[in-house]
Amino acid sequence: MSGIDKAKNKAEELGGKAKETIGKATGDRDTEAEGHAQQTKSNLKQAGEKVKDAGEKVKDAFKH
Repeated sequence: MSGIDKAKNKAEELGGKAKETIGKATGDRDTEAEGHAQQTKSNLKQAGEKVKDAGEKVKDAFKH
């Protein structure tokens, strides 16, 4: 995973946390749910990138 992708995913996750917190504080369940969904989406992207990275490491291990 490139550093840029990591930063984008982390920013998306933090934005989701902020949105969720604002939703909780204001009693806006829609905003809270959007924030939670945004965090989940970011976490899934990060997990997918980690799987790709692991696959590359395995592939590289077989080349040597």
